Amino acid sequence: MKRVLIILATIAILSSCGMTSSLTRGTQYPLMYKEKPVTLLVMPPINNTTNVEAKDLLYTSISKPLIDAGYYVIPPMITMEVLKEESAYDSEIFVDSSLDMFKTFFGADAVVFSEINKWAKVGVGIDADIRYFIRSATTGEILFDRSCDLFLDLSSDSDSDDNKKTSLLSVLVDLATTAINTAMTDHIVAARKANNYIFEDLPRGKYSPQYMQDMDVHADEMNISKTVK
Repeated sequence: MKRVLIILATIAILSSCGMTSSLTRGTQYPLMYKEKPVTLLVMPPINNTTNVEAKDLLYTSISKPLIDAGYYVIPPMITMEVLKEESAYDSEIFVDSSLDMFKTFFGADAVVFSEINKWAKVGVGIDADIRYFIRSATTGEILFDRSCDLFLDLSSDSDSDDNKKTSLLSVLVDLATTAINTAMTDHIVAARKANNYIFEDLPRGKYSPQYMQDMDVHADEMNISKTVK
C-alpha cells in the first residue's frame, strides 16, 4: 500500500510539472503572434496609490525592456507633449475606449497601459502590485496582460560571498557602489526591476532575432506573486 501511495504521489508531481511546462508565450499571448505589433506607444501609468512619485518612476523605465524585446517604442517625451496638447494625458480615458487616434497620429500598432495598485517601501525593498496590459490600436483587443504582486528586494549581496577578502580594491569598489546608490534612489532601481520582470515573458518583436520563434518558450502565470532581486 505504501508503495502504491509513493507511485501515485510521483505521478501527481510529474503531472503538475507537465502542466506548468505547458505554459508558453504562445499559449499565454496568442494575439501577440496573430497581430504582430511593431510600434508601441506607452501611456502614463494609472496610479491608484498615495505615492505620487510612483507614476513618473515607472513611466521613465518602461521603454527599455520593450525595446530590448524587439519593439519600436515611440519616445515617451514626444508622447507626453502631444497627449498634453490634446488634453489626453489621463490614461484612464482610453482604457476601454477606441485607440484609433493613437494609430492615426502616432502610427502605433498597440498601446501599453499600466496600473499601480501598491507601491511602498518595506524594510529592504519595495512592495508593489502592478498590472500591465497591451491593447491593439487596430482591434482594441488585449494582446498582453500581466498582474504581479512583487516584493522588489533591494538588499545588497556583497556580503554573501564567504571567500571575499577585504582589500584596497574592494574598498574602492564599495565606495563607487555607494556613490552610484546615492545618485540612484531605491525607487528607481525598484521600478526598473519591476518593468524588466513583468515584460520578461513578452513575445519578442520584429527587431529581435527571436521574432516569431519563441512561441514555445516557457512563460510564467499571468497573475503572480514573487520576490524579485
